[in-house]
Amino acid sequence: MKPRIFGTLSGLALVTANVAATVTATITATTLLAIPAKAENLEHTQQLLNTNECARCELNKAGLVYARLSGANLSDANLIQANLSHADLSGANLSGAQLSGAALYGVDLTGANLSGADLSGADLRDAILLNANLENANLQDTTMLGAVGLPDNIATAESYYRWGMQEAGRGNFRDSIYYYNQAIGLKPDFAHAHMARSIARLRLADRAGAITDAQEANRLYTAQNNEQGQQVSTQFATGIQQSEEAYAEEQKRRVNGGGAGGNILNVLGGLAGVALQLLQYMAF
Repeated sequence: MKPRIFGTLSGLALVTANVAATVTATITATTLLAIPAKAENLEHTQQLLNTNECARCELNKAGLVYARLSGANLSDANLIQANLSHADLSGANLSGAQLSGAALYGVDLTGANLSGADLSGADLRDAILLNANLENANLQDTTMLGAVGLPDNIATAESYYRWGMQEAGRGNFRDSIYYYNQAIGLKPDFAHAHMARSIARLRLADRAGAITDAQEANRLYTAQNNEQGQQVSTQFATGIQQSEEAYAEEQKRRVNGGGAGGNILNVLGGLAGVALQLLQYMAF
């Protein structure tokens, strides 16, 4: 059953509490087994640099910034948290490699084979991925900001939206807007992306932009018969306007106007936080 969205700001908070309680109640407790990562094997590092052949090597946390590794064989290698920023890995075989948490900023992966690789939490900002094979790669929580040449099966509107939501969850609202822009560029009627960008803009104090995006999201939700989306977007835009009106009235009552600014920022920040939580539970 879909949660009911009430017509007041307190309604939004209540719905969030209900949703959070439901989710908490249905989560099964699991035990996470911490497996210590193996340390970098310096002999393996030297082998890689000398021969370009290092399948299944232990290169955990290896420092390979600007390394020239074009065509290297690193299949099934352990590169967890390795620093490969700006390295040349064009045409490299990284199939099945463990690259979780790796720094891959600006890396050249043109034509590289990353099939089945674990890239969870990796930093691929500004990476070059032209003709790269990312089939079955784990891209959970991967940062792809500014990456060039993402395969069509990866660079979907839905993928960009999810990456934007991940950045928003980290508090990186400027970066999240980049992803939402990409999602909207690919799919202009993506109502959730408009709504998410509205929330990010509010957190960056762009209240006019936030209202415009919320209104566009509402128009799209209405056209798509998404009642829950209509309620959230309407409530959000109305909440911004009501908060600003209340702030203006408070300013009039204060001789010096001191202290009011923080109040409206707190209210709007809380409003954005609640809306973001609701959006995370809405299917698309």
